[in-house]
Amino acid sequence: MRNPAHNRNWSARAILLLPYLWLVIFFLAPFVIVLKISMSQTALAQPPYVPIFDAAAGWTGLTELARQLSADSFRLLVSDSIYLWSYLKSLQIAAISTAVLLVVGYPIAYGMARAPRAWQPPLVMAIVLPFWTSFLIRIYAWINILQRDGILNDVLIRLHAIDGPAAWLSSDTAIYIGVVYSYLPFMVLPLYAALEKMDESLLEAASDLGCPRWKAFWLVTLPLSLPGVAAGTLLCFIPVVGEFVIPDLLGGSETLMIGQTLWTEFFSNRDWPVASAIAIALLALLLVPILFYERLQQRSLEGRR
Repeated sequence: MRNPAHNRNWSARAILLLPYLWLVIFFLAPFVIVLKISMSQTALAQPPYVPIFDAAAGWTGLTELARQLSADSFRLLVSDSIYLWSYLKSLQIAAISTAVLLVVGYPIAYGMARAPRAWQPPLVMAIVLPFWTSFLIRIYAWINILQRDGILNDVLIRLHAIDGPAAWLSSDTAIYIGVVYSYLPFMVLPLYAALEKMDESLLEAASDLGCPRWKAFWLVTLPLSLPGVAAGTLLCFIPVVGEFVIPDLLGGSETLMIGQTLWTEFFSNRDWPVASAIAIALLALLLVPILFYERLQQRSLEGRR
């Protein structure tokens, strides 16, 4: 007769193994493949790299694969300034865009969290509503808005803010506008979730003790919303670093982000090893803020105990 407790333990372990199985299949295995390609040599073939592991060769094929692997692609990333410039430009745009998103998104999230309960679901829907339209269509719409005879210049000229049509397209400003517009929900929603669950009695207690509103916000609201700030910052910063569509459509030739460089190496130059090395280096670069956030989470949990 089977033990019910043993069956429950086995079921619990199986459920816990499913996320790890998912990560192995859809993250670890592709990562190993990309890493192997990044340490291969470019070739005029299909696929355009060597070596290719021959499973039928067994141990001989494995040793041959290990012998031919090379770090030349990673050396090229360090030696060629175009790749270093692309990484630095991506980090710059991601950092500035994330800061603007936080400045714009925090008041919106704060207003949503302090709105009457009946108003909050429609406000959340208004934030999510842009996702119902294709991302590419929304970026093309910004091309029409930002062009010389577009809506933005027309409004600014009518308001006498500028004397003539300004060149918004093909600039860093256009990229910042596109990024802030596209990623604003990713900043607002985590902030709203953190602010909405905050105990308002803490603010009432601060007011009863004679604390001004601005000081209560600085000492109570802001510290309690820091988990939402950290989550929103990561949700925006990480994908913006590897953004391709927005800088490609709204930016100019002087704005070369790492996503565009990777696309060029993969599709135009057909240099899969270098493109894979760019992807591996980008992943290693983005692990730094993720690990930093994880360390902060652990310290926060230890402080609550």
